[in-house]
Amino acid sequence: MPTDPVAAVLFSLAPTVLLGLVFWFIMRAIIRADRSERAVYSKIEAEERARLASQKSAEPAGAPAGAAATPADEA
Repeated sequence: MPTDPVAAVLFSLAPTVLLGLVFWFIMRAIIRADRSERAVYSKIEAEERARLASQKSAEPAGAPAGAAATPADEA
């Protein structure tokens, strides 16, 4: 244990500062991972919405999917 007052203060504060830095790095990594995960999820969701919109635009306007005209409809 240091006998100099300045060294004693630094020696006693070092664990707190180091633990704070470790906590800061962990929280930073978590927040960055969450941000990148949200960006990827948004990109996938936008691609799925575009695919669904293109499928809907390819269907005929008046008929439900898979429906064919029957002779009773024509009479």
